[in-house]
Amino acid sequence: MPDTPDQKTLLLTGASRGIGHATVRKFAAEGWRVLTCSRQPFSSDCPWPGGERNHIQLDLSDPEATIAAVEDIRARLDGGRLHALVNNAGISPKSDDGGRLNTLDTDLRTWGHVFHVNFFASVVLARGLKEELAAARGAVVNVTSIAGARVHPFAGAAYATSKAALAALTREMAHDFGPLGVRVNAIAPGEVETSILSDGTDKIVEGLPLRRLGQPSEVADVIYFLCADASAYVSGTEIEVNGGQHV
Repeated sequence: MPDTPDQKTLLLTGASRGIGHATVRKFAAEGWRVLTCSRQPFSSDCPWPGGERNHIQLDLSDPEATIAAVEDIRARLDGGRLHALVNNAGISPKSDDGGRLNTLDTDLRTWGHVFHVNFFASVVLARGLKEELAAARGAVVNVTSIAGARVHPFAGAAYATSKAALAALTREMAHDFGPLGVRVNAIAPGEVETSILSDGTDKIVEGLPLRRLGQPSEVADVIYFLCADASAYVSGTEIEVNGGQHV
């Protein structure tokens, strides 16, 4: 049940760190109830109200578990309404020495693991919860990446292609979910200051037009905009959040 009557509800994947943490903080500050999904159990390091009871421990790389989790999520929604789904979870495996995995040396099982988390889980959750999203005339935001549009020095091939696929999925979903009153958009972050930054990112930052890393809170602000009434006629777009890195 929501904490207050008529409170809006967000379902967020990949909530355990970085952009996910910042997104929970932003929506909670705006009065939303936030349901979080993560392969990790709820941590006391996550300082937001009602976090533990609104957390769903889920390994998105397991398609059967993801499908089964839809019923658990549905049971937690008051009045069968979901106002926003943010598909933020993403993994980018590295080689044993921490290097980039390219198309020649990425194991097939790794490709499948990455695509289940970064791509297929978004399909499963959005389609499984389409009635709840439609009831709220809600919004879906898929978190892609600048690596989906160009070869990145650190992001691996499986990660990059999964994010490119997610960008294409955003367009397809906007077309299919639009008649239900549901908007679907994406954001493509660039170099954001989180714990998963690779050594050498400082060299990329030197060439950015804004000459600095992005902050997780700045990404969260754009996600919130795409879920709020201010973007009520925005659908099927991907917003670059990268300090001009794409230009």
